[in-house]
Amino acid sequence: MLIDKYMIPYGHQYIDNQDIKSVLNVLKSDWLTQGPKILDFEKSLAKYCDAKYAVAVCNGTMALHLAYLVAGLSKLDEVITTPNTFVATTNMILAVGAKPVFCDIRNDTFNIDEAKIENFITKKTKAIVPVHFAGHPCEMEVIQKIAKRHKLIVIEDACHALGAQYKGSNIGSCKYSDMTIFSFHPVKSITTAEGGAILTNNKNIYQKLLLLRSHGIEKDKKGFNVMTELGFNYRLSDISASLGLSQLKKLDSFIKKRHEVVRWYKKELSNVKEIILPKELPRLKSSWHIYVIITKRKKNRIPLYLYLKKHNIGVNFHYPCIYEHPYYKKNGFKKNRCLNAEIYSKTAITLPLHVLIKKEDIKFISKIIRSFFEA
Repeated sequence: MLIDKYMIPYGHQYIDNQDIKSVLNVLKSDWLTQGPKILDFEKSLAKYCDAKYAVAVCNGTMALHLAYLVAGLSKLDEVITTPNTFVATTNMILAVGAKPVFCDIRNDTFNIDEAKIENFITKKTKAIVPVHFAGHPCEMEVIQKIAKRHKLIVIEDACHALGAQYKGSNIGSCKYSDMTIFSFHPVKSITTAEGGAILTNNKNIYQKLLLLRSHGIEKDKKGFNVMTELGFNYRLSDISASLGLSQLKKLDSFIKKRHEVVRWYKKELSNVKEIILPKELPRLKSSWHIYVIITKRKKNRIPLYLYLKKHNIGVNFHYPCIYEHPYYKKNGFKKNRCLNAEIYSKTAITLPLHVLIKKEDIKFISKIIRSFFEA
């Protein structure tokens, strides 16, 4: 059964009557923005993740921007991160004047290779930004030890990973980092339409995030609004927050369904020798944001992608190496080489995975993949 008339999408939000009712209640209230639903959502999100504080913002990109600003990243600073991520991760590093330094990835999870991070640490290094690619946690305990050894800040880009766990700790708990970033775009674990959040256990960081989120304005002793920092309007609306609150109640069931879909794929595709299926390492729990297969032969990737598209299957690519984008090539990143990431980016295809997908969809997708290799 197809999700719509034309194509099985690679990602899709799940919205039910409870979500709609929650949004309608806010639309009928006195507060469309800067109201009580923001704090309610932040408290619920922090509680779910076992963190002390959460700051909701208008999207995940702005969450990254605020986190980098609060971390004090600026000109001449270097930030070690992965080339296998969406451009927002590094665009916001550039936006604050710092320089992303790309460390290669592991061949099993496609996350940053923690064993190689120290090779890139210099006197200019100020932070490490691990990205939990596809919802699978990075090796955070090792990364935290490296950061402590070199007095570096750790900011988790967990835009794929709400609902994931690392060695029994929820991603977002900030047990191994200074801040964690989430996105609530419609293809993510939960949605607020557009939206994001920064979580932290540090009160000073929390207060600075609140300040910069809203123009850098705070109340002075006389109760007047005064601007004390260069801030922005990165606020989330109460409309979006109410949707997030409703969605958060369903998060565990969403993650359970994603794991079920992965089991369906494994059953249907484990015998296809020409591809490699994604892994979930022991003691770690992925949120399975996306499902990426690897073609063992590079030459098969584009033909398989086109073949799946021809059969109305919404496949995608996640991601080309950041430094291979034209903008990065033109702005000083031409000489970057991360061999594992480059091989990955030329062999990876993202298959559909979301809460609305049906078992018969997975059977159909798998049948088309098998037919491609049998032809």
